[in-house]
Amino acid sequence: MNLLQKTSIALILSAISLSAAAHGPKVNYTHQGVTAIDMKNTNKVRWVTVEQIRDSLKNTPPITVSFDVDDTVLVSSQCFYYGRNTFSPNSYEYLKNQAFWNYVADGCDRSSIPKESAAALIKMHQERGDQVVFITGRTGHINNDPTRLDVLGTILERTFDVKNMRPVNYTQDTPVAPYLYDKTYYIVKNKSQIHYGDSNDDVLAAREAGIRAIRVIRTPVSTNRPLPINGGYGEEVLIDSSY
Repeated sequence: MNLLQKTSIALILSAISLSAAAHGPKVNYTHQGVTAIDMKNTNKVRWVTVEQIRDSLKNTPPITVSFDVDDTVLVSSQCFYYGRNTFSPNSYEYLKNQAFWNYVADGCDRSSIPKESAAALIKMHQERGDQVVFITGRTGHINNDPTRLDVLGTILERTFDVKNMRPVNYTQDTPVAPYLYDKTYYIVKNKSQIHYGDSNDDVLAAREAGIRAIRVIRTPVSTNRPLPINGGYGEEVLIDSSY
């Protein structure tokens, strides 16, 4: 095995070790789908484009739509990579450390890369007059005021030119009873009718809330491994949404 092969394997193992633990109940996939890097059998997936989503809403008055943040609208793995190496190199304990979340909330996302697919989606919805809201599994800053825009909210507002920007909803990866998934309560609270997200929990939370779920493909370089099976629940998957 040459040095390049050893390095590649080391990088893959490192990425796998940084995968986030699942929080909601696990549900077996019901359909054959694909990961962001395995595009076999793509004909089995219910691919959808931004234009097709817009057309599906042509007779629908303005609605509220919700977006997950990490790997859905922003490529932000560098924040979590740094956080783990700094706060808990050998475990996921950093995700329970308020100091880590304060670090993220203080502006780590100034280095996050906005996804082109998210920009196109948000532009389309705003042209329709839809209200855009953001729901993330992150924990907010210890001094976060949920009634005001924080740093992340301001970055999202500026990056995607969000109109009537509302404060970011932080779930802390904790379901609110009687719901099983952490984002369900906030989807219902915001009266969202479409939820976009890259994770299984995003899809399942939307379904738990009784609304339309559209999967966004997780960026292949994400540290959140393993990559989910896009279309694994028969949900619509936004084409070319890994970037």
